[in-house]
Amino acid sequence: MGAEVDPNPADADRAVKAKHRALWASGDYAAVAGELIPELGPELVRACRVRPGDRVLDVAAGAGNAAIPAALAGASVTAGDLTPELFEAGRAHAAQHGVELEWVEADAEAMPFADNAFDIVMSCVGVMFAPRHQAAADELLRVCRPGGTIGLINWTPTGFIGRLFATMKPYAPPPPPGAGPAPLWGDEAHVRELFGDRLTDVTFRHQTVAFDHCTDPLEFREYWKRNYGPTIAVYTFNAGRPERVAALDEAFLDFLTETQRDGHWDAEYLLVTGTAA
Repeated sequence: MGAEVDPNPADADRAVKAKHRALWASGDYAAVAGELIPELGPELVRACRVRPGDRVLDVAAGAGNAAIPAALAGASVTAGDLTPELFEAGRAHAAQHGVELEWVEADAEAMPFADNAFDIVMSCVGVMFAPRHQAAADELLRVCRPGGTIGLINWTPTGFIGRLFATMKPYAPPPPPGAGPAPLWGDEAHVRELFGDRLTDVTFRHQTVAFDHCTDPLEFREYWKRNYGPTIAVYTFNAGRPERVAALDEAFLDFLTETQRDGHWDAEYLLVTGTAA
């Protein structure tokens, strides 16, 4: 038998990105963002102090949860995302608000923008899902002008989304080589390590958003299974193995039952702002 040949790294990377794109195109992320976290985009825009005329890039923008509020603030906005299937909902939402912005297919780890092209580079629970954290952080800095602002909202490891991912992990497919856990972006030490002294005047704020779209844990579990790409991917991976699906269903429902408080769920996030050195 001949020796196994390692796959071409470029081909392997394209395959990872294709799976990532398909993951976020599944379900209805625009609905999740609009129904569960509509306030996070405006919160990030305020934290970044977006003003009329600013050149703003929203990285991993999805359907524009932060990009559209930035445009409403008078900025010149580019919304970049690996999954352009999300742009249709974003364009419709922007039209409803009477604003225009540029929508660009863009991999957060290798963005098609010039160095120092933007005054503000932000991401609302988006860039954290890029598999290679350091590559994504380097890109955020590259496209932001010196003295410009970088602003991020990231789910924390110990908050709702971090615990949801921990609940699904025993049933999830193995991550691609070199991929970091997304909720690590919600850890202050990890963010400091990614940016080092290239990001100055850094502020960290731990805050929460209430998930109150559903009040029943079983109903809420089905909501995630129907709409949220990462959850859909885990259930798809276990399709055809009913005993694993049943175990995941039980673990998921236990998690939601245990974490519900007064008819809602509190989801912690880390708000990061800093100045590009």
